[in-house]
Amino acid sequence: MESYAITFAVVAPAVFILTALFLRFLIPVLKSRKIGQKILDIGPRWHKSKEGTPIMGGIGFILPSLLVAAGFFLWQWTRGESASYIPLALTLAFAVMNGAIGFVDDYFKLIKKQNEGLTAKQKLFLQFVIAGAYLCVLSYTGHFETAWQIPFTDFSLELGWFSYPIALVLLVGVVNGGNLTDGIDGLASSVTCVIGGFFALLAFCTMDSGLSVLSGILIGATLGFLIYNFHPAKVFMGDTGSLFLGALVIGGAFQIGAPLVGILLSMVFLLEMLSSFLQIFYFRLTHGKRLFRMAPVHHHFEKCGWSEYRIVAVFSFVELLFCVLAWFAL
Repeated sequence: MESYAITFAVVAPAVFILTALFLRFLIPVLKSRKIGQKILDIGPRWHKSKEGTPIMGGIGFILPSLLVAAGFFLWQWTRGESASYIPLALTLAFAVMNGAIGFVDDYFKLIKKQNEGLTAKQKLFLQFVIAGAYLCVLSYTGHFETAWQIPFTDFSLELGWFSYPIALVLLVGVVNGGNLTDGIDGLASSVTCVIGGFFALLAFCTMDSGLSVLSGILIGATLGFLIYNFHPAKVFMGDTGSLFLGALVIGGAFQIGAPLVGILLSMVFLLEMLSSFLQIFYFRLTHGKRLFRMAPVHHHFEKCGWSEYRIVAVFSFVELLFCVLAWFAL
């Protein structure tokens, strides 16, 4: 078996098992410390039954992911091949730093009982700083190109220095889109798992061991978490987990050198974010009218009577279609 296939066959089950085991012990700890979800009155009334469900469960898959990744890097270092995995290391660092922003936000809201946590401006500022640092180090190490491949063509467009602000907006946008997608049981995990499958297939076709690790982490972490997060959820990932996953998804697109294809890959995340923007814009434009019954758009479908199972299934299928589209766009 080729090294990339062996890597995936080890990483994905290892992350899955460690996540499942770690969460089994973490959930009672979160419950004992009363680190539970607060449900706002503006949300669907049936979500009130979820109040008190442990949050910050993203720790339960971030730590196992880092542990397995550390083992992989140590193994490659002993073989003298660690330099080949700089993009993977930087993508993981980018995801961890975004997860840290989410952790701080969750910490202030849930443990310090400061309802607002970090303000939107504070989070955006930190996210842009981290995204900027990620791009700078990628560029410094020679893993960021200013000529971007145009999807569905063999042509590249030289963007020059314009590529940096565009990349910044794309990185931060997808990260926050992932955060907004985490609104009902199992949704963010399921959508992200589909994207992980795309990266796994691409890793096998391109014989990319670094991408095998990334896909193994995405699939193992989300499946392990879904054991406890599928409806009715026993734990929520919080901003800690959703920002980590969003960063890992768009970071993966930069890792393979296809930022524009990353737009297709993360389209469900972006549509969730766009629905929130459109809701706010329309509300202000019409002085109080709403475009959707509730935003982000998955709540609109809830208000229309869709079950959480149906929303997760439909959104995951839509994500699968976009992954197929992204495959042909490469």
